Amino acid sequence: MPDALTLLTTRRTIPAVALGEPGPDADQIRTLVQIAVRVPDHGKLKPWRFIAFAGEARAQVGEALLALQLEEKPDLDEGQRDKERTRFSRAPLVIAVVSRTQEHFKVPEWEQVMSAGAACMNLVLGAHAMGFAAQWLTEWYAFDDKAKALFGLEKGENIVGFVHIGTPKEEPVDRPRPDVETVLTWWSPEGAGGNAP
Repeated sequence: MPDALTLLTTRRTIPAVALGEPGPDADQIRTLVQIAVRVPDHGKLKPWRFIAFAGEARAQVGEALLALQLEEKPDLDEGQRDKERTRFSRAPLVIAVVSRTQEHFKVPEWEQVMSAGAACMNLVLGAHAMGFAAQWLTEWYAFDDKAKALFGLEKGENIVGFVHIGTPKEEPVDRPRPDVETVLTWWSPEGAGGNAP
């Protein structure tokens, strides 16, 4: 396993279509979720939960999503139909991260949603640490009420992301990253843009 700084500076997104077998096994999935929940959680509210799609369940949910799309768009051509039915089959494992916020006198809803977002990122980093790769996606079915019902979401729950995890089929190539100096300013009493300490 790479050291922590190497891990953080080498992580990159691999498209779900470029992820193949093997994927994480059941014990590794449990470890990934243990990693995912080690995020800031103001008030210890556990404002997230996780749904794993593996094995045959990926094809089954794909067929169900296709059926939902056909209700709205019955004229989908075969290419579009295949795209819908294989959305969860692109990678060996998909983990949905569900945000479940609650009213709290001290913890704003936004903090709870950000905690769920952090859980997504921990899944991505955990996958990288295990030697896998991942892509964090949402897509239409993260926001569709019928799709959310299909996934078993309850009132007030929302999908923060679907994290696709598998083994890269090709050597990853990094993309250009922002120059730190273009995204970092130093605050001072005279205003932002002061010199570094």
